Amino acid sequence: MDLLVGVSTGVTGPLLSKLSMLLDQEYGKLKGVHKHIKSLRDELTIMNATLQMIANSEELNPQMKDWRDKVRELAYDMEDCIDEFITFVDHEHDGLMASKGFFHKLKKVKARYKIASQIEELKTCAVEVSKRQMRYNIVQSTPSSSTSSIDPRLPALYEEVDRLVDIDGPKKHIIECLTKFTEGSSTQLKVVSIVGCGGLGKTTLAKQVYQTIKSQSSCSAFVSVSRNPNMKKILRNIAEGVGIIGYTTDDDIEQVIDKFRKHLQCKRYLVVIDDVWDTEAWKVIRLALFDNRSGSRIVVTTRNASVASNCSSDGGYVYHMEPLCFADSKRLFCKRAFGLEELCYPHLKEVLYGILEKCGGLPLAITTVSSLLVDQRTKDEWERVLTAIGSTLANNPDVGNMTKILSFSYFDLPHHLRTCFSYLSVFPEDCEIEKKHLINRWIAEGFVHEENGQSAYEAGERYFSDLINRSLIQPVDIKYGQARVCRVHDILLDFITCKAAEVNFITSVDSVDHGPVSDYKVRRLCVDNRNIQENILLRGLILSHVRSLTIFGNFVQIPLSTFTALRVLDLEYCQMLQDHHLAYIEKLFHLKYLKVNSNLITELPQKIGELRYLETLDISRTGIAELPPNIVRLQRLARLYVCHRPIFPDGIIGQMQSLEELDKFGVFSYKHEKPLKEFGQLTKLRSLTIRCDLHWSTDSEGSQADDLDSCMESLISSCTVRNLRILKLYNSPLSCPMSLDSWCSAAPTTNRLQKFHITFCYISKVPNWMSSLRNLKELKLYIYSLSPEDFEILGEMPSLIFLNLKTFYGTNGRIYVCGDNKGFSSLKCFSLDIIYSGTAVEFEAGSMPKLEHLKLEFPLIEMESTMSASEFGIRHLSNLTKVDLVFLSCFHYDSNYDPAADKEDSIIKSVATLIKAVAEALPNNPTIKFELRW
Repeated sequence: MDLLVGVSTGVTGPLLSKLSMLLDQEYGKLKGVHKHIKSLRDELTIMNATLQMIANSEELNPQMKDWRDKVRELAYDMEDCIDEFITFVDHEHDGLMASKGFFHKLKKVKARYKIASQIEELKTCAVEVSKRQMRYNIVQSTPSSSTSSIDPRLPALYEEVDRLVDIDGPKKHIIECLTKFTEGSSTQLKVVSIVGCGGLGKTTLAKQVYQTIKSQSSCSAFVSVSRNPNMKKILRNIAEGVGIIGYTTDDDIEQVIDKFRKHLQCKRYLVVIDDVWDTEAWKVIRLALFDNRSGSRIVVTTRNASVASNCSSDGGYVYHMEPLCFADSKRLFCKRAFGLEELCYPHLKEVLYGILEKCGGLPLAITTVSSLLVDQRTKDEWERVLTAIGSTLANNPDVGNMTKILSFSYFDLPHHLRTCFSYLSVFPEDCEIEKKHLINRWIAEGFVHEENGQSAYEAGERYFSDLINRSLIQPVDIKYGQARVCRVHDILLDFITCKAAEVNFITSVDSVDHGPVSDYKVRRLCVDNRNIQENILLRGLILSHVRSLTIFGNFVQIPLSTFTALRVLDLEYCQMLQDHHLAYIEKLFHLKYLKVNSNLITELPQKIGELRYLETLDISRTGIAELPPNIVRLQRLARLYVCHRPIFPDGIIGQMQSLEELDKFGVFSYKHEKPLKEFGQLTKLRSLTIRCDLHWSTDSEGSQADDLDSCMESLISSCTVRNLRILKLYNSPLSCPMSLDSWCSAAPTTNRLQKFHITFCYISKVPNWMSSLRNLKELKLYIYSLSPEDFEILGEMPSLIFLNLKTFYGTNGRIYVCGDNKGFSSLKCFSLDIIYSGTAVEFEAGSMPKLEHLKLEFPLIEMESTMSASEFGIRHLSNLTKVDLVFLSCFHYDSNYDPAADKEDSIIKSVATLIKAVAEALPNNPTIKFELRW
């Protein structure tokens, strides 16, 4: 049974899981409860199956919509009731209601009776809803997913060249990739994939490339795959294009593939496969379009980065399509709206800029909105359209083409991803959303669970990456190949906001005069107070069923105790938050996620320990200096994020047995040796970040740094925790310099580390035991002097993908990466920061065979002899796609002319010219970026 269902089904999947758990545990054995719970589960199981059948329907008839909405609201009410029941029983077992007094017993009986009556009433409602489904035969009358006889991508295939903007550069780049040969590859099949979100112009670009170079091939074809591909039809269309005779629809797939292979055996073909959604369709096509060693070429367009990588995995190339820049967006808009490339009406300039900002460089959005304004000259009409870009626009029949293309991506999502994606509509436009923040909220909402040995957070990371790969969220702040932050394109955000409101998934309030927004109880509430002088009053809303509350701007003038069903309280974006705003927070018995962000918050409520279900506590951006002792009662707390110097009560760490992630634990005294040892007791700990904040001391005891070794040995001993995946050690800028040499000989016994950062001190060499870290993917080290032996040890890590090294210099003024074809078998990204000048860098042939991204940072002083005639051996790194070179100037920036700067400039130009020439010969045409820092 799929326990993670779509937005329209609300909470049925997680609720079924809870009902099954109740029946298996002691909760369900209470008198008068077991029978009702079993009946509820049986009814809901049938409803859930029906809901999943209709979840992919893009259009529902009114009867079905009404039934779906009633089931959804019923499921929400059921879960609220069940959670209240579980909380009651838990508190009863804890002795919170176990007083032997008569009145306490009477209250307990009344509470049980009340809950049992609620469950019985919900069961009656469930039976009635099921009967309604049977009575009206709802499922059979449900229409299938909406289809159209006209493909919404059709206009892109017949776009007039003179109407296209900024296509020459991308077209030239792709043609170069298709036609350029490297040694031994002139006859090899090459696949170039164009990847980007829907509406970015992939089809248009591919068509222009196809029209330009198809004459260079003996046969060619351009076909579209679509979200639900008919493989026989697709292969037939390709066959017609490349001239296969004798194709019949009666042939099975195997017979068709045989005909392709026979016909294309000696032909140089060019085929464009447009809009590939998954690898299964590609696998079939690839069997037919085999490598006939005739220099054939395939172009693939897709919205999914994983599909693009798979298609181009064997010596191919992936081109990531970017949105239009502002200037090109303006040209395209004006050309569509006025037939000219410039705005001729100054009074529309401000509105135009607002529209272009909303369109975010998306050609589909620009052409769609501009088409609504053809021959329109009044500012009022333009402002009306700008205001309408949102839910109003999403429901406008005049922009149906755009909506259909966005719907393709939305309805292609599995149900659980659709829910997670729609949840992003909680955040307003232009908001940058922290990955960690988002995943923890998903977990608290019940959208993500432990899967196949993965923790809930690891499963959430997979969901996050999948949404990026599908081009539905935009990665921001990418480090070590992973985005730490994301944002949603405004047009996509408007689309999912409309979808979320349609099924009462999220209620957004941003107007003082707002009234009831629907006939349903509010389940998830987002309040935007940022641009409002007075606080929102939340009139007409039923708040007792709100399970998620997010506030932007001023705090709402309503006591937290009003939100009795709250699971998620996110006050990260709340301004001027103070201690008194958290009053009565202990009344939120169901709370699982709490995040606050204000330096004015100086202490946690003393009763914080009453939040027995709390799983995530984020106080990392507050002024809290000390944690209350009763925090130890948070026995479900899995993720704790604190500011860099909080004081933990003595003996507390070892008791927090559910802790999976702690960021950051501050070591600002040698007395922290004991707490460091306690980490070894936390068997579930997966991620630990420690900030070392030791300073020089002149007292009789000497420097605190003298005691660091024992602290660090205690920490290394804690690494015996079998689940530890991430360990990060760093220092404050004012900390004293330290050495790890004395404890680097003691290896952590865990072999599950995947990320390891040591950036609060320099080590003299890479410890030998690091080669035993077989699962390590990401490593960051500071090393005094890099030697060939260091690279030999680092190269033995089979899973290492990201390596970041910082050093003063190399041995004998040279950093040499040997090419023995054994080391760095998985490394894709390498960053090297050299502090002192005079060190030459050289990559030998065969070194780092899979390296894609190289970043080098070094000073320019006295580097002319070692740098100006060197290209670092980049010619040997055949898989490179990106090179970043950062030059550190030895001169302070001065706006006045400095002849020394000219010398540096000549060195940079010399290196740049040489490296660009070498890069052009590499198969993947790597992008080269040069940066001078003062």
